Amino acid sequence: MTKHKVAMLTAGGLAPCLSSAVGGLIERYSDIAPEIELVAYRSGYQGLLLGDTIEITPQMREKAYLLHRFGGSPIGNSRVKLTNAADCAKRGLTKEGDNPLKVAAERLASDGITILHTIGGDDTNTTAADLAAYLGANGYDLTVVGLPKTVDNDVVPIRQSLGAWTAAEYGAAFFDNVSNEQSAAPRTLVVHEVMGRHCGWLTAATAKAYIQRLNGTEFADGFMMNRQMKSIDGLYLPELAFDLEAEAARLKEVMDKTGYVTLFVSEGACLDAIVAERESAGETVKRDAFGHVKIDTINVGGWFSKQFAALLGAERAMVQKSGYYARSAPANVDDLRLIHSMVDLAVESALNGVSGVTGHDEDQNGKLRTIEFPRIKGGKHFDIAQPWFDDVMKTIGQSYKHA
Repeated sequence: MTKHKVAMLTAGGLAPCLSSAVGGLIERYSDIAPEIELVAYRSGYQGLLLGDTIEITPQMREKAYLLHRFGGSPIGNSRVKLTNAADCAKRGLTKEGDNPLKVAAERLASDGITILHTIGGDDTNTTAADLAAYLGANGYDLTVVGLPKTVDNDVVPIRQSLGAWTAAEYGAAFFDNVSNEQSAAPRTLVVHEVMGRHCGWLTAATAKAYIQRLNGTEFADGFMMNRQMKSIDGLYLPELAFDLEAEAARLKEVMDKTGYVTLFVSEGACLDAIVAERESAGETVKRDAFGHVKIDTINVGGWFSKQFAALLGAERAMVQKSGYYARSAPANVDDLRLIHSMVDLAVESALNGVSGVTGHDEDQNGKLRTIEFPRIKGGKHFDIAQPWFDDVMKTIGQSYKHA
């Protein structure tokens, strides 16, 4: 019988599930296999390469239930691509000429790890897939089981990623306060930028959650603080096509009638066009180790604000971003339930030597299973044909079509 030693790491951006997933793994192993030693690699794959570990002590096991109350990661995150040797060497994580996959594999072997849990999005788990393939091809006896987290909810073929429901709820709560800025000055344009590089799910889900909050709000008749003032007037996603001039004409009517306009914008909406515009002007657009545009340097919300403010005759325009607030929240009830089911399956699969990523498999009628690593991909687009999205757009009063 194999004597197991389990390691875990969290990687990529934050999501409202990391603390709870770590706590859940510790609780589950403590319940069914308390003899198994548990460790964590600090700051994701960076800690793995550097051998920076956190020992999960008996005292930490006893308090693991408290992690469900927190956002962030209790073991730290980083963005590291193990197949990008040049970047790893540049950052001092490996030596020049080293293969990071080999360095990671040898570290796991020397640490005596038999099971590795990776908690992250598509980049984290495709990196885990690269690592699992290297381990298998080079005779290392190790099982790698990932848990899918991303507020974008854009991992193929997983129906629902951990943390996304919570991010939508907190994004709506954030904007419930920000929307009151419409009362601060006449002809105000407020742009709410929501996370979502390639996928508009979170922006749409945040709008849905915000509308639900408004539906449960009682307003005092006769005052400016009414549903119209706090409503959404436009929603823009990577998956939606729109005519700037036509939308501006529609929104100008709203501005002229009410004195305010509110837009919800995905940070990936019109991203390719904005990047192409900047690169054609000779600007160098920054990219991360995975080759992704560093989206915080693009400021899509600012682009929308600039375009529409001029066309609507806005006297005041502001961009508010809920991303860091929403992604750092503790998991809500729906995500806690999802985390619990995925953690239980992850531990079961790990102890049975089955590698992959746990999730509801869209290619198998939504069955919760450990999905094979080669099938995990990023960049899943939001399906705008869903009935709930049509309800959101009807509430907003905006016609739409697929990009």
